[in-house]
Amino acid sequence: MKVGVLGSGDVGKALAAGFLKHGHEVMIGTREPAKLAEWLKENSKAKVGSNSEAAAFGEVVVLAVKGSVAADALRAAGATNLEGKPVLDACNPIADAPPTNGVLQFFTTYNSSLMEQLQKEFAGAHFVKAFNSVGNHQFVNPKYKNGPPTMFICGNDDGAKATATKILDQFGWETADMGKVEAARAIEPLCMLWCILGFTQNEWTHAFKLLRQ
Repeated sequence: MKVGVLGSGDVGKALAAGFLKHGHEVMIGTREPAKLAEWLKENSKAKVGSNSEAAAFGEVVVLAVKGSVAADALRAAGATNLEGKPVLDACNPIADAPPTNGVLQFFTTYNSSLMEQLQKEFAGAHFVKAFNSVGNHQFVNPKYKNGPPTMFICGNDDGAKATATKILDQFGWETADMGKVEAARAIEPLCMLWCILGFTQNEWTHAFKLLRQ
């Protein structure tokens, strides 16, 4: 597939590298191409462009920016360039405030989510929450002694979630579909839970696993 990645930070670069590893074409959208100079030396097949160019390029779009600027990144990408496409939303609504006893602060409430806000504004795009509840070093083909970890996803479009599941299969994950966009109210705070071990015990390599009977 052709994949447009919005965001040139660690999350965007890790996901872009994962798509390249698995044979996809990638364009990263960024306002600061110079940030990618070193990364491009090891990932020379990637293309770099603006957010609008990356969104137009991608059959699938990945949103991998700071939560507070997610809407701005999508506006720069252009609603018409997102129309009808799966948008894998890896963002979390983390507030610009320090954690309290290891617990992050969010700028959303328990009865809303960032992804719901984005889906409402960009109604033609098919958002799927994914890659928001684990560290970027574990995004691609993570290795755990108890088998593949679980990636919790949600979204309104079944076709987009099927595409996300195929990608997650390729990236070595088990997928758990939690339903419609409102489930992002529960999935986004998994970032809080994941980060507690990091902030309090300097443990940043864990992942979640859903066990069923």
